[in-house]
Amino acid sequence: MKTVYLGTSDFAAEVLRRLAGSAHRPALVVTPPDRPQGRGRRVQPPPAAELARETGLALLQVEDVNAPQVLEQIRAAEPEAVAVCAFGQIIREPLLSEWQMLNVHPSLLPRWRGAAPIERSIMAGDELTGVSVMRVTAGLDSGPVAIREEVAVGAEDDFEALSGRLAELGGELLVRALDMQAAGELELEEQDDAEATYAEKIDPAERCLDPARPAEELARAVRALTPHVGAYLETSDGERLGVRRARPVDVGVKKGEVRAEWGAMLVGCGRGALRLDVVQPPGGKPMAADAYLRGHPLPKL
Repeated sequence: MKTVYLGTSDFAAEVLRRLAGSAHRPALVVTPPDRPQGRGRRVQPPPAAELARETGLALLQVEDVNAPQVLEQIRAAEPEAVAVCAFGQIIREPLLSEWQMLNVHPSLLPRWRGAAPIERSIMAGDELTGVSVMRVTAGLDSGPVAIREEVAVGAEDDFEALSGRLAELGGELLVRALDMQAAGELELEEQDDAEATYAEKIDPAERCLDPARPAEELARAVRALTPHVGAYLETSDGERLGVRRARPVDVGVKKGEVRAEWGAMLVGCGRGALRLDVVQPPGGKPMAADAYLRGHPLPKL
């Protein structure tokens, strides 16, 4: 089928890569405009826009996908279906109802509706997550589901690893759903709103690791925020020591104390201790904890 694709993020770009190689190659990709990114605030295109250019797809970058002139450009592409993934703009009428839009969402809906489903799944200690392909409706990720498939969350999975597997699956499921839609075989199942949980956007305060919390929770937070957001410990002198890899250990360390053992740093927590294996000093690059200790004093919290 002839499609139009709305997407923005790295995840959306990977889904687009699979879609572009299928029989449903998009006639048009819609993304937000280029924006300043990173510490240097260099203006850069969204990942989905970069991928569209790489693969020779027609690209439209817009501030508001609901604007009348944008709707006309989507209509001009004559899509038989519209696919959405991590787009970042609210889709309103009349665009919402003109086509049956299919959205790729990285969770087992209705669990983890919202902005940060992958992070929240890891933070919660879920053993299973997955991808759902659903119809876009006015509600927040509440539309009926066409396909849902599970993925195991590994004990060492961080955001990057889990997101990569989910994006690959998301592309496969979207193509499968479009195949079914083209054949008139797509069936949709309503979600049970009573089972819904919400994946709120990550608050900046959640990046700070509080030693009063259990070490297991802090280790999950590190995994959930690595590498795209980044967790850190705030030291007594007001510096932020980034934590890129850590794990809970059953070692007796006083809460808030930092100890050097086994080539790593141990942080006493409300329950257990957090072993820091890879850290990032302010303004520096990630490094093994033993390398950090060779050039820095033991931090105090």
